[in-house]
Amino acid sequence: MGEGPQVSTPTAPPASASAESLPLRIKLAFGAPSFAGAGMAIPIVIHLTIFYSDVVLVPLGFIALVKAVARAFDALTDPLMGWVTDRTHSRWGRRRPWMMIGAPLAAMAFVALFAPPESLSPGNAAIWFAMAYVLYYLFHTVYEIPHGGLGPELTLDYQERNVLFGWRAPFLVGGTMAASTLPPLLNDIFGSQRLGFLAFAIIFGVLLVGLYGNLVFQVREREDFVRREPNPLVPGVRRVMRNRAFRVLLAVYVTGSITGAIPGLMMPYFTKYVLRPDNADQWLGFFLFLYFGSGFLCLPLWMMLARLLGKKTAWLISFIPGTTGSLMIFFLLGPGDLMLTAAILVWAGSAFSAGMFLGPSMQADVIDYDELYTGRRREAQYNGLWSVMTKFTVIPSMAVPLAILATYGYTPNVPQTETVQTVIRAIFGLAPATTSIIAFVIALRFPIDKRIHEQIWEGIRAHQRGEHALDPLTGRMLPPPVDRGVGEETGWFLDHFSTRELRRVLKRGASSVLRGAILWATASIGIAGAAAWLTFREASDLSVEPGIVAVFAVLVGGFSFTAFCFHLFRIRAAWQLRGAPVANEQLEGHIAMTEFIVNAEWDSADAGWIEKPAEG
Repeated sequence: MGEGPQVSTPTAPPASASAESLPLRIKLAFGAPSFAGAGMAIPIVIHLTIFYSDVVLVPLGFIALVKAVARAFDALTDPLMGWVTDRTHSRWGRRRPWMMIGAPLAAMAFVALFAPPESLSPGNAAIWFAMAYVLYYLFHTVYEIPHGGLGPELTLDYQERNVLFGWRAPFLVGGTMAASTLPPLLNDIFGSQRLGFLAFAIIFGVLLVGLYGNLVFQVREREDFVRREPNPLVPGVRRVMRNRAFRVLLAVYVTGSITGAIPGLMMPYFTKYVLRPDNADQWLGFFLFLYFGSGFLCLPLWMMLARLLGKKTAWLISFIPGTTGSLMIFFLLGPGDLMLTAAILVWAGSAFSAGMFLGPSMQADVIDYDELYTGRRREAQYNGLWSVMTKFTVIPSMAVPLAILATYGYTPNVPQTETVQTVIRAIFGLAPATTSIIAFVIALRFPIDKRIHEQIWEGIRAHQRGEHALDPLTGRMLPPPVDRGVGEETGWFLDHFSTRELRRVLKRGASSVLRGAILWATASIGIAGAAAWLTFREASDLSVEPGIVAVFAVLVGGFSFTAFCFHLFRIRAAWQLRGAPVANEQLEGHIAMTEFIVNAEWDSADAGWIEKPAEG
């Protein structure tokens, strides 16, 4: 087996990653679909739950369970879509064909989601909701993952990325503002929430198809990226997780996603049952308009701060309004406090737009750092792993609050008890504030700024010249990926296994890792099967609402099935390794290089990311 499965060497990056300026039409075409995407997200995140609980009369417990199942499935399909789009070779590129397939299908599923027949019983309506919800997120993945992978590829410049994603932000905010105000107006025009939401779904479904069609027509993918060979899935995940800058960024967003769905989910319930205005729907639209409008107006301020102070500093400052606003919601608001609520939402919403461009821009910089180590561009793979982690961790915030409300005696369309009102305020205010504070502390450790980013690209270009390069985060010299004592193809293949497993190969042979991979796969599918059985048992009787146990069973089952798929790839690689062993000296060389990389990161962490002088 010697060199392992063949993986072609990537093409060289551009000679310069700086001073790239994209035409305005490209920025607009890239950003415009986000108007429709964000507009569709608002009713799903904010209106859909209370629409099905209070209008369609589906019990909250079933809504919670369906949301958990659908998002777990969505999280599983994200890395698969990243894998597929990276391997797509067509005359239209890797990303654009999937956008043209996914957008129309997602639009149709979105319309179905807001068009449950009135004749359906609550049980059958729950089934309709489940099917439409799952299909919507499946097709959303088909177009969104390629769109996310395209962005970092369009420009490699540190500042131009801020501009590219900054142009996307107004479309995101504009879509959210339109979606905040339009449903109440349409409901009044048609005299029915069912007809109003159906009209909204048709309008934004058509917009989604048209704007993605324009993107595909206007934007061309970079030829040097289109020609690059895809990356192996399991080794790619393992190498992603060695990227400490990415781990810090991911930890921040995973922490935030633990309560990420709560603000949108609970705002309708907070408005209707805690503030208790005469026309809850209109006040909800007004509140959403203020929140997102504040973010839109403050977008130039955040872009200026990012340019003057750097992405990280602007990012850290952006935590303050949301955290303090959430605390004020819990401690200051009660029945009738409508104008005070409006003022708090203006303050909290002022930072809304910052995350829209800072997060994707910083993630793109992290992917550049990955290229310094791996020699490859892996935008879609990073986006897929990012989506898996954040979507799995967001499941509790989409489902657990509903299950808690049901447990404490929530009854639709009647005044709620003081206990239920307190629970709504605590979930809506305290929970997001807590995770935001934790995320801020983690964010302090993010290491990449403009100077570091320029040094990263200097290192990438040095590697392409066959020279050693300085890792600006550790201060250590790093040899090129093709000159690390082990063939590049072999190195990628061996990353199917941990260094501990490879040491076992040296001592006991390749059969040991094959047995280990089979054992892990068996255990994972066993746990997934048990979780599926528990979920089915909890939800099999449609006359009784499933509780929190079923939601967490879905979460555990989703993680376990993901692990099972991961280990299936490892079984195949272990079988290959047993049939055609890699020479011991290459195993030892790969182990040494892997530990060099990992230890460099830990040394750097202990030193607080202070640059050390290069040696040699």
